[in-house]
Amino acid sequence: MTSREQDAVRILLLIDGAADPLPAPIAEDSALVDAVGVVTGQLRLQKLDFWLRSPDFLADELLNDYERTCEPRLLELAGQILDSEEPEVRRYPMLRHHFGAYEPLDDALAVLRSAGLIVRRRRGRLGHTMRHDYYLLARGREVARTVIAQAPAFRYYVERVQLVLDLADGRGGNQLKNRQYLQIEYATAARGTRIASITDRARGRLAQLRAAVHVA
Repeated sequence: MTSREQDAVRILLLIDGAADPLPAPIAEDSALVDAVGVVTGQLRLQKLDFWLRSPDFLADELLNDYERTCEPRLLELAGQILDSEEPEVRRYPMLRHHFGAYEPLDDALAVLRSAGLIVRRRRGRLGHTMRHDYYLLARGREVARTVIAQAPAFRYYVERVQLVLDLADGRGGNQLKNRQYLQIEYATAARGTRIASITDRARGRLAQLRAAVHVA
């Protein structure tokens, strides 16, 4: 398990990396005048966070893309994860919820909001929230850069956020959810339980794909 503070740093770095830039300040909302980017929808944030917290699933998806494209770099990236202890020491399993992987982020987001780093806005009509949007403020971007500079260990998350975003390739939350449901261990996990690791299976796939490259 992670602490609230660890979750807050991870989510800040994820929002910093994933936020779409805003073309202009949002003058009509005084709390968002200093906003520099936005992540649209809690579903997208949760699905990106799943891959960030699950190096085993991230590596297996890289192998899926490698089988589709035969791009050697994808096999290499998957190998960097699976040849290391990253799936064991960096994995923080998420709960299987109604819409796939989910973990309450309220505590972490409360830390970020109270520090003036992000603003959350509900979208929809009165009494019926359609989605939550997460705005990164200029102060949040500044703090993210400071964390990386002063605590190099957090560069891991910056690198993994970029890898996750490359894998997501601009897809929205529902598209990411549908892709993640193609993993049998993910789809069949009982609601309310932690999604099981696929590290052994992914390492077996990696070995087979490497062997096929050598045979070819």
